[in-house]
Parts: sequence; structure tokens; C-alpha cells
Amino acid sequence: MSNETLVPVMRRLAIQAGAVIMEIYEADDFDVKIKSDASPVTEADEAADALISKGLRAAFPDLMLVTEEQAASHMQSGDTFLIVDPLDGTKEFINRRGDFTVNIALVENGVPTRGVVYAPARGRMFFTTADGQSVEETGDFDPEQLGTTSAIGVGTPDNAALMVVASKSHRDQATDDYIGKYDVRDMTSAGSSLKFCLVATGEADLYPRLGRTMEWDTAAGHAVLAGAGGAVVRFDDHTPLHYGKEGFANPFFIAFAPGVELKAR
Repeated sequence: MSNETLVPVMRRLAIQAGAVIMEIYEADDFDVKIKSDASPVTEADEAADALISKGLRAAFPDLMLVTEEQAASHMQSGDTFLIVDPLDGTKEFINRRGDFTVNIALVENGVPTRGVVYAPARGRMFFTTADGQSVEETGDFDPEQLGTTSAIGVGTPDNAALMVVASKSHRDQATDDYIGKYDVRDMTSAGSSLKFCLVATGEADLYPRLGRTMEWDTAAGHAVLAGAGGAVVRFDDHTPLHYGKEGFANPFFIAFAPGVELKAR
């Protein structure tokens, strides 16, 4: 497998999954079930998961594949694997708020190195190219034909006037208290992995997450942010966030543009 082969497949499958998701999203009603961890899952999650899994397994049969909807079959993945959240932001989807994404990533040696984040309801697509640079694509999002792409990069933070992005669905007092340690010019909220992408494009400087996430929630956004010059570190000790952990649960973390003077917890 080469990145020249991998990236177009990830992009194509993300767009195709996005089309399936939007068909269900725009229907009058759709099925919602509750999983064993009390989180919701919809028919859109399951349909997108089936499409992406089939495509990745056909194209890359030798690579381990971990997806949110099949995670129970993988307690630990090793250091190099594909990881998928077919519909990140299920609560946003159910409430028809639009901030949901398709996330597909490659993790190598515990680090997300290539990823695609597609927000079909928002018409935004971010991915890392074969050489590792992150871009945003605009246009019709034809799965077989690449549209116009523009390289993206993090901004130059002003620590006296930071732009902060936080979760729409998981905002809490602990997060607000931590953000209060910084000099903040303004704040915005976004759902799913779009928060990583807002830092990657320079639309935000800092995204702290003091709440439960799983590796499939973050890997693709992490890859896009890294390819734009940003970083993701653990909240407790500011060391790089690593992937392939047993059970796939993440610690609290901070995503940021270099130059942000990180505060202790």
C-alpha cells in the first residue's frame, strides 16, 4: 500500500458514505437505537459503516481495520491500522444540526498520518494528501474526480486574544474553567471532528477536550490538524496523543496551533 493509493480511496469512500448519510438525514424519519454504552446509533451510522468497511477491506486486505460500529471485535489494534468513524456526531445528526462528519484515518506507529474529514451537510471536505499536506476541497465532491483543493495551515496565535472552539454537545463546567485560564478573543462551537479542522484552517487556535472520546472520534481530525502544522497532546502532561491503546479510549486532550502557550490543568 502507498499513500498515493490510499488517499483517493479514503476520499472516495467518505464522499460515497456522505451521500448515503444525507439520503437518510433528509428523510422524514429514521431509526435510532441505543448501544450497550448508552450512545445512540442510527441506520445512517450502520449503512455508512458497511459501505466504508467493504471498500477498505477490498482495497487494503492486509491492513487491520477498526471501526466504531465493529469495535467490539478489536480490543487492541497494534501500531498501524485504518480507523473509521462512519458518522461522527450522531447526536448532531439526530437533532438535524448538520455538524456531523465521516472520518477515515491511517494510523502508523501510533500516529495518525493520513485522514479525511467530510461534513456532507456543511459541504466541507478536509484531507491529507499523499505527501502529508492537509487541504480543503471545494466543488461538487465527485467521488471519482478531485475538485479544487487549497492547502490549509494553522494560524499564528495571539496569546492575548485567542480564538477557541469547543464542543456543541459536550460542553461542561470543567471545560469552561480551563478555557478561563486563557485570554480569549472569541469562542465558537462545532460538532464532531470539525473542531480539529477549524484549528487546522486557522479559524480557531485552541480546542481543549475534557471529556470522553474514542480513537475513531479523533484520528482523522488529528491527522488533518497535524498536516496543517498543528498538534494534539494529552491534557494531563502535554505529551503527544498516541493511538492503538487498549480499548481505544482517549485521555482528555488539547488540540492547538503551535505558539499557543498551553496552561496546566
